[in-house]
Parts: sequence; structure tokens; C-alpha cells
Amino acid sequence: MNPISRILTPCGIGIAMAALAVAADPPTAPPADARPQPSVVPVDGGGFRIGAVTFDPATREVRLPAIVNMDQGLIEFLVVHQGGKIHESLFVTDASPTDFNLAFTLLGFKPSPELYPLPSKTGGLSDQYPQVPAETRKGARLRIDVEHESNGTIKRLSVNDWIQHAVREAAMPAGSWVYGGSRVSNGRFAAETTGDIVAIYLSLAAIFNYPGDDNDDDDVWIPYPGRIPEPGTKVTLVFSPDPNPTLPADP
Repeated sequence: MNPISRILTPCGIGIAMAALAVAADPPTAPPADARPQPSVVPVDGGGFRIGAVTFDPATREVRLPAIVNMDQGLIEFLVVHQGGKIHESLFVTDASPTDFNLAFTLLGFKPSPELYPLPSKTGGLSDQYPQVPAETRKGARLRIDVEHESNGTIKRLSVNDWIQHAVREAAMPAGSWVYGGSRVSNGRFAAETTGDIVAIYLSLAAIFNYPGDDNDDDDVWIPYPGRIPEPGTKVTLVFSPDPNPTLPADP
């Protein structure tokens, strides 16, 4: 049995789910969400499906179906679950955040919690961040593309091109996003509870966060005018390893 087949057995999925919980927040109990164990099934053409999420061990790509949610106004999220903060997200999906995160776990991606501040000794959050090995940080950097149909043709481009910095009036710089894996809080998977999946404005609960400048400013990011299809348009977000990941220089 090859490695991917082994981990896709019910036992392997259970182990991955337990590892996901422990890695996210060791001191807490595993998630208590009353959800059936995810079912991983093969799809035509290769790859596998977990709920609405598909992934391919050959390319290590994960595909998330979504719809355009906003074409104007301030945005703090790239994509949220339909039960989440839809008033400030470019895209919305009905896919489970747990299923989405499990796909990355099964593909062997290791989360980098570098953008999640550590708790302070007096409660709340500190201004300190985890020390994460460079190889883990590089491996957790993924590109996000968006696919959509236009005039009968499937187009694929970087999702950064659909986001504008309202002050600079320029597209979000090209680059990768950081897979942090969310966390377990009070025995529940935070991304499932909040619906935060990919955040532009830093979110402790989000599975991915934008690592670039102004990711701590909730007043500068908007859908890029004239580039966004109308709300309700179906899209697919494609997450793939960054072949040339770069890390910010140490201060």
C-alpha cells in the first residue's frame, strides 16, 4: 500500500484528525464538534474528495469551490464559510473548514503558526510570536489562484490580482499565503466555529493568513474594481505549493 493510500484508510483519517487537533493546541481536548468522520473518496481523473473539497497527491493542489460574494466595499477575508463573516469576505463557500484543513494534513503540509501571537502571562495575547523553523515556514507558503469561466473558457490567475490596496490603488503584491492550520479552542476547531478560512486581515481562527504588508489594517483592502465578476459567480480557489517561497528578513 502506498503512503497516500495508507493515510486515506478510516484509521489513517482518524489519526490525521487527532494529529490536527494536537498540533493546533496541545493543552486542549480534541474538537467536540458533532460531525461524522469525513469520508475521502477517489474522483475521476485522479485525486480525492472530502465533502466539497478536492485534492491531488500528485500536484499537492487543493481545490475549494466558492462564489463571488462582494465586488465593492472593504474586505478582511479572502474566503469564509457561508455561516461566517460574509459581510467582509470576497468569496463565500459552503465547504466545511474541517474538511478543507484535513486535505492539507493528508497531503503532508505542516502548519506554520508564525502569524499567531503567543498568549501573554497575564491573559490575552502578547507581542511575541512562535519560533518556527525556516523549512516549515517555506513549506507552509502556498499560492492561491482563482479559476472561473469567462465566455466559455476557464481562466486561472492569481487571486492577489483581484484584490486592491485602496490607498495605493494597486493590486495586492504577488506572493504566497501562509498555512497556519487555525487552532483548537475550548475543544472546538476554531475555523469551523467562526467560519474563518483565509484571512487578509490577520485572524487567529483562519486556516490561512496573508503575510504581507498591511495585514493588520482592516481599512485598506477592497475588491479590485472592474476585475471581479458579479456576485454569485461560481469560482474555484486553487491552493498549490509555492515553488520559490521567500521569507521576510529577520528584524
